[in-house]
Amino acid sequence: MKKYEYNICTAADKEIFDKQCAALEKHIPGIERSDMLTDVDGSQTQIYTLNGKKIIVHNSYYIDAVYIDSEVELTEYFKR
Repeated sequence: MKKYEYNICTAADKEIFDKQCAALEKHIPGIERSDMLTDVDGSQTQIYTLNGKKIIVHNSYYIDAVYIDSEVELTEYFKR
């Protein structure tokens, strides 16, 4: 299965993470919110599914970035 990676911000940022999650929920028809995971360092991971495929948004203090790992190609949704 092909994986897609999208770098959103080069620093961990709760506000950007929240805005990115809201944007996905607003612009991707049929997306379903699943688990929100929080690590001991405060990093957050929001898991979504779309037609049985995972879209995972990370706010990582370990990597110091906000990014998306996805089984779905999302470029068409970013253009809106």
